[in-house]
Amino acid sequence: MIQLIKRTKLVYAIYNFFHKNQLAHNVPLYKKLGLQKKYYSSLSSKDFAGLPKNLSESLAIDKQKLAACALFSSISDRAKEYILSFNDKGFAIIDNYLSVQQAEAINAEISGLLEQGKLKLNERNKIMFAIHASSLIWNTGNNEDLKEVLSVLLGGKAILFQSINFLKGSEQATHSDSIHMTTFPLGGLLGVWIALEDITNENGPLHYYPGSHKLPYYLNGDYGNEGNAFFLGKKSYADYEDMIAERIKAQKLEKVKFFAKKGDLIIWHANLFHGGDPHLNKVKTRKSMVFHYFSENAICYHEITQRPALIRQYR
Repeated sequence: MIQLIKRTKLVYAIYNFFHKNQLAHNVPLYKKLGLQKKYYSSLSSKDFAGLPKNLSESLAIDKQKLAACALFSSISDRAKEYILSFNDKGFAIIDNYLSVQQAEAINAEISGLLEQGKLKLNERNKIMFAIHASSLIWNTGNNEDLKEVLSVLLGGKAILFQSINFLKGSEQATHSDSIHMTTFPLGGLLGVWIALEDITNENGPLHYYPGSHKLPYYLNGDYGNEGNAFFLGKKSYADYEDMIAERIKAQKLEKVKFFAKKGDLIIWHANLFHGGDPHLNKVKTRKSMVFHYFSENAICYHEITQRPALIRQYR
């Protein structure tokens, strides 16, 4: 019975009804596309079938705008090359983005908020939305110089959606963020991961598959999880993970581990396959932080649960 209730779209619609301020961003875009949707309506990739093909996620990087970004001007030549090749590789690394002192300040902030009970580890060992409990972390994610670069990559203003902090390696199976945080047009999301300590093979490094973002976006319909007008699909998330593993094997994709130093940052494309390697030495921590950003030009939703995304603009 509980599982059936969780699959009922009406439950989510009722919840959404009471969060109008956090869902209103989608409404003008619904009207522009001619979608008959209320702010609280369910939403999935099926709703965009047959819309004009010129609404594409493919964007050329505006090098002139990028050159004018303060952050781009200050980073290493290696980092500049990564950003300029972002559309080809699907990721960009900025070394020493945070200083050791800045990383330690964030670690101390997280530790203090956990002790005070203002934050907590969830069942997946994630600390969600610390941006809403900490000015330090909110300001780190909303750094204007960083968002300026992200906005160029997105082709529209980058809006901070969420943060996730980790004390251990996530050990999350390989996935694309677009199954969790989906947009129309596709590609209107960026992930930013920052190492808050040195990462080795022992403490569960992040891994990714360069170029995998060029593969199709695998959504509910690709593994029989679309559901119907009243209920979400019945498939488990493990079914999605199995599908991604099959695609990786079929495409013979190369896995890369990110052995980051404290303060290093990686930006990844909405569709880049990535995950967390096993955390082999459980005595060691793997402190890190993820921010996700939506484009203001995109309709933002969650494909699996078919919910529009709640975006809180201010703390």
